[in-house]
Amino acid sequence: MSGDVQLSPDDLRVVARYAAQCAQDALSIYEAAHPGDRRPRAAVEAARTFAQGARRTNLQRTTAWAAHRAAREAATEAAREAARAAGHAAGAAYLHPLANATQVGHILGAGAYAARAAELAAGGDRTVGERWIEQARRRATPALVAVLRRYPAAPAGGSRVAELMSALDGALRRT
Repeated sequence: MSGDVQLSPDDLRVVARYAAQCAQDALSIYEAAHPGDRRPRAAVEAARTFAQGARRTNLQRTTAWAAHRAAREAATEAAREAARAAGHAAGAAYLHPLANATQVGHILGAGAYAARAAELAAGGDRTVGERWIEQARRRATPALVAVLRRYPAAPAGGSRVAELMSALDGALRRT
């Protein structure tokens, strides 16, 4: 698949809303390790602000980058992945209309990173990550799935986050 994907502002809001919901669930993992650091929470709030109808502004971009900086500075792997989930949530507003599988990360990245954060917080228990992926699957609206289907399938890459994203992608495409 190549070329452009049709995306409306409402489509972007659907994606941002979903990503914010997924990342919200993992914020407590980050905040347990870094109680005074609000950067990931600010990113989720910026995604939610856009999803609720505000214009897409530099707020989403700057909070996404700040959450990713928080991830690099995180004290634990679980906190790092939770912060990445938040960064992906804010970045979801910048889904590009390019029919490229890497764009699926803007749609499902927050859910995959949140699942990995939960998995790590549970001592690496893969069943925890799988449960979070199932929760993310159930949370997806038909509108979200319709946007996802405009893109090629997520790459099945070698990391655990890529595995989780691919599992979520496959589950949503089968619904």
